[in-house]
Amino acid sequence: MAKRAATGHRSVRENIRDFVGAGTFHEYGSATIAAQRSRRDLDDLKASTPADGMVTGVARVPVDGGELTCVVLGYDYTVLAGTQGYFNHKKTDRALEVARERRLPVVLFAEGGGGRPGDVDAMLVSATGLDLGTFAALGALNGLVPTVAVVTGRCFAGNAAMAGTCDIIIATADSSIGMAGPAMIEGGGLGRVAADEVGPMSVQAPNGVVDLVVDDDAQAVEAARDYLWLLSGLPGTGEAPDQHVLTTLVPQRRKLVYDIRTAIETLADDGFVLELRPEFAPNAVIALVQIGGRTCGVMANDCGVLGGAIDAAAGDKFARFMQLCEGYGIPLVSLCDTPGFMVGPDAEREGTVRHVSRMFVAGARLTVPTIVVITRKGYGLGAMAMACGGFRRTSATLAWPTAEIGAMGLEGAVRLGFAKELGAIEDPAAREERFEELVAQQYEQGKALNAARLDEIDEIIHPAETRERILQLIGGFPGERSTRPYIDTW
Repeated sequence: MAKRAATGHRSVRENIRDFVGAGTFHEYGSATIAAQRSRRDLDDLKASTPADGMVTGVARVPVDGGELTCVVLGYDYTVLAGTQGYFNHKKTDRALEVARERRLPVVLFAEGGGGRPGDVDAMLVSATGLDLGTFAALGALNGLVPTVAVVTGRCFAGNAAMAGTCDIIIATADSSIGMAGPAMIEGGGLGRVAADEVGPMSVQAPNGVVDLVVDDDAQAVEAARDYLWLLSGLPGTGEAPDQHVLTTLVPQRRKLVYDIRTAIETLADDGFVLELRPEFAPNAVIALVQIGGRTCGVMANDCGVLGGAIDAAAGDKFARFMQLCEGYGIPLVSLCDTPGFMVGPDAEREGTVRHVSRMFVAGARLTVPTIVVITRKGYGLGAMAMACGGFRRTSATLAWPTAEIGAMGLEGAVRLGFAKELGAIEDPAAREERFEELVAQQYEQGKALNAARLDEIDEIIHPAETRERILQLIGGFPGERSTRPYIDTW
């Protein structure tokens, strides 16, 4: 325990005590020890392998507005480095069975070193150690109950696979996550690496593996509690910020950027925004929020990154978030400000065609209320993807007065449609002047008002009315799922 404290982390039991309500944790299998009786003394095993390095149980978790009953599992890093042993696999399977039967959320404290080769007693019943159901049992909970992995240190091999199977991964900034630890990497002939260099957060946050990076164990526990609460359906008590902030959020000059997170924070109840994967595909913003005490998902384009264009990574990020919202019956709000899908040779090398098309497939399967608000740019296929596949696929497609809508970006449309006319102008200054005139004409034609006159969108609204519109549209939705969907791990 002293060594553990020296790392700046708490033990798994300390984290569980912080996570659950006082006196509500009912443990399963506390008397187990490692399957090593044929090579170690029983007293030694009792002293050094308590609970076989895996703490499991059912507890009530206090959240805003009430309590949630959850299944809690935690690998104990002070016991054989939190490795996965024969009996702790049995305990894990039992806990996951309880979660499935009772439809209880699962929180997994996943820190540990993966499979444990020293459990020689297990060789009597399994020659390879592969005859187990743990990974399939956790995978079977996908879309059935919320699952959260918390990593507060080193998490390798089987432990990492367990974490990756969960809805989200929350990790402390000093964590390292990888499909193998240093010993296995070296054994595979891939050289020597330090544990902290295998999969640090400087890698695993920007690449999208980790959904939320926090400073310490206490913040990790709090974030896990917030996630479960937002998916629970329990109402919040937050108050609405001043909605008139939205009135002047989008600059009058159409090429100036603005902070879309200000819009999200203004629409949401005070203090009830949980942004996920902020470092991965930063041109795409996704967050769970509460609006009027009701949990909603928000996805938005950040015009400050790639102009809000949707590249391959953003397509993956948005599509998976749609699946998450559908999976747990959460209404979806889409704040659209995009010039479209990212194009060009570099984009195609990333497989953009397949990645961004995931948004159409995910959007077509949505049964939850979906509200699209075009704040500024709503161009081409990208705008249709932000609208679940088309402006008529949504519960409502709304636009602010600053919105501009078209088959493609204005500048691109002019260069393509007026190429011959512009090419015939020899003087560069005159050509640029004519180009700007044509862009201005296209802008007038593409204003949201013209789209509304042709019934291409449902309504133009004052920005300060947006929250009320959202509340009206989600008011009658019971928050139930018509089918059990599949939520992609990516």
